[in-house]
Amino acid sequence: QVQLVESGGGLVQAGGSLRLSCAASGSIFSANTMDWYRQAPGKQRELVAFISSGGRINYADSVKGRFTISRDNGKNTVYLQMNSLKPEDTAVYYCSEGVGSIRYWGRGTQVTVSS
Repeated sequence: QVQLVESGGGLVQAGGSLRLSCAASGSIFSANTMDWYRQAPGKQRELVAFISSGGRINYADSVKGRFTISRDNGKNTVYLQMNSLKPEDTAVYYCSEGVGSIRYWGRGTQVTVSS
């Protein structure tokens, strides 16, 4: 069974930074694209960033220039460095991995940005 465990969420003031981590197990991590999604109350889950097995990276326009996604295949871990945080970034952040035709999700970690 593929398992994804997020960590690093918390409370931060606007303009601050957080670093999220997602530890993966049960898959050939290095072969798969890893994604970060977020979901605020009453809103649809949205893709924040992804990084492919070959290192191709894309970001949502709302986070470009502020967030950085990276991966460490030796640790089976994907990271999301979040800088210059805004109250609009408040959401539950989810790590996701596509394994073949199946998408797996972590339980999420709460990020709250106060003004």
